[in-house]
Amino acid sequence: MPARVHGETVPATTVPTGGHHGGGKGLDYAKRPMLVFWETTRACQLACKHCRASATAQALPGELSTAEGIELLDQVAGFGRPYPILVLTGGDCLLRPDLFDLVEHATGLGLPVALAPSVTPALTAEMIDKIVASGVKAVSISLDGALADTHEGVRGIVGHFASTVQAIRALSAAGLTVQVNTTVMRANVDELADIADLITRAGASIWEVFFLVQVGRGVATEAVSPDEHEEICHFLYDASQHGFIVRTVEAPFFRRVVARRTAGDPAPAGALYTRLTDRLTALMGAPVGRPRAQTAATRDGKGIVFVAYDGEVYPAGFLPQPLGNVRDVPIGELYRDDPLLRRIRAADFTGRCGRCEYADLCGGSRARAFAATGDALAEDPACPYQPTTPALASV
Repeated sequence: MPARVHGETVPATTVPTGGHHGGGKGLDYAKRPMLVFWETTRACQLACKHCRASATAQALPGELSTAEGIELLDQVAGFGRPYPILVLTGGDCLLRPDLFDLVEHATGLGLPVALAPSVTPALTAEMIDKIVASGVKAVSISLDGALADTHEGVRGIVGHFASTVQAIRALSAAGLTVQVNTTVMRANVDELADIADLITRAGASIWEVFFLVQVGRGVATEAVSPDEHEEICHFLYDASQHGFIVRTVEAPFFRRVVARRTAGDPAPAGALYTRLTDRLTALMGAPVGRPRAQTAATRDGKGIVFVAYDGEVYPAGFLPQPLGNVRDVPIGELYRDDPLLRRIRAADFTGRCGRCEYADLCGGSRARAFAATGDALAEDPACPYQPTTPALASV
């Protein structure tokens, strides 16, 4: 089963650590992904409640060797230019002993590389200097609350909140593009405006908001309702007017919200949206610019592909539908030729997602559809939208 990942939306100019991004215009996602996530190891010193990897203290048997990792990097370069962004994740990628050998090989091939480390004692000032010297341009750090009790209630380590905020500041001060990842759940939903303010003051330039898919340890974590998902998306549109990029993971319906708001639709009048936007204004004042909400039409398996620690390939980190193993078949063949991915890229869905006029722009979370129904092509139950016109022809 694939692991949790640290991203979904990425502007190619900054090479951050996510998947759907505004820099992908003109890319043919039938031929190459925008992002390749490689779960370099399952090892991690944390035990986060929502971890979809159910990460372990030690590396698991079957992890790709250094030589096999080098071969994988060569396969990724085989997609050709423009090369996909390579995101080295985990577990904790810093626990991979050959991490910087792999980074050196990848950057030597011309691959843009981003890291998704955990905040542990391994993330020292010396390690940050090493990351900068390696040619990595961007990192992602997870922060799941604006208060220590909230964040540490998820991460399971006393003192982790202060360490995380300090890591964001140190990485940003070192000249790296810092993306902060926040998973929305019942425990932190009312802190979202405070998180936006906190990470901005700490120096982050990208906020990537994960909408929970209940897999791995996330099964025990309480998700918010579809209507609340919608209100949060409207809040995130507003937040993106405060000088930082906002992206979402497993919430492609955010693009529909952005499209409708950009076209002049009003914001909702719901209680959650009102609380969050009022708090955002109290903390950050009036908007400072145009919305910076990323809306490229990628999704799990379309512009995104995920390689697990043992070489198994999946459409994305939250969608446990194995496509094959890079030890046996090159990743390019698996991505281009797999029948499920072809249907995902064609927006060949059932239920409301199949009828929706935003089927290609959005397409719903394929991972959530699978988690809810066992069918990766079913409708996304977290989206409350009722289609009003037949789906547009997909591309």
